[in-house]
Amino acid sequence: MIDKTANQKAWFLVLPVVILVAFNALIPLMTVVNYSVQETFGNNLFFFEGVKWFEQILHSERFHASLLRQMAFTGIILLIEIPLGVAIALAMPKQGPWVSVCLVLMALPLLIPWNVVGAMWNIFALPDIGLLGKMINGMGFDYNFTQQPFAAWFTTILMDVWHWTSLVVLLAYAGLSSIPDAYYQAARIDGASAWSVFRFIQLPKMKRVLTIAILLRFMDSFMIYTEPFVLTGGGPGNTTTFLSIDLVKIALGQFDLGPAAAMSLIYFLIILVLSWIFYTLMMRNEEQ
Repeated sequence: MIDKTANQKAWFLVLPVVILVAFNALIPLMTVVNYSVQETFGNNLFFFEGVKWFEQILHSERFHASLLRQMAFTGIILLIEIPLGVAIALAMPKQGPWVSVCLVLMALPLLIPWNVVGAMWNIFALPDIGLLGKMINGMGFDYNFTQQPFAAWFTTILMDVWHWTSLVVLLAYAGLSSIPDAYYQAARIDGASAWSVFRFIQLPKMKRVLTIAILLRFMDSFMIYTEPFVLTGGGPGNTTTFLSIDLVKIALGQFDLGPAAAMSLIYFLIILVLSWIFYTLMMRNEEQ
């Protein structure tokens, strides 16, 4: 039996990445932790406050309302984008020249910067000059996303679905493309219906990529800021003021650095815990 000695020199190749991550993530995180337990009145003067800001945020009705709006938005877009993305992936061709065309078209929304997406939809949905706004009003509906809460929510969700469903489509299509033809041949021999093929062949083979898609869309939607801020500014009123927008208002608008730092840490823990719960439940179902 050959005795193999582990070579630890490979860690030196990873060291630059570790240093970069520490500089870009850990150091700013420690700064936020420092601000979350102190109060400052400028001139680089700080006063220790303990957990005062955490208690204030956790008992704040404003924070509860923002969190509720955020969870509602995340739940809605997951219920729309995951089934829609799978349906589009199933409808895409599996071979031929149209495969490349469809993949490029699906990838286009993902290449557009987030602030540009918000600006595009802001113009597109304006009730006076926007194509979407004029079309909806022309159908007899009273639509104005700058003044009506329901219209603002509808436009924000529609924008997010347009922007991010492509990610689900590409991941689901990758899962479908990895299924060997032998499975489909066996299904045809057995006379399986299209629903049976989807339920017993395609869906099980897509479980891993759909797990990634759900986690990515959950985390992205929970941290969404640029698109709704450019589109609605969090309005009308506070209708589309999600957690990220409310956090920026506290930090930069009110310049309350202590409460903003405490809220950002609570925000981070919420995303971390919910992502862990999502992942654990999905992995447990996959093992079963």
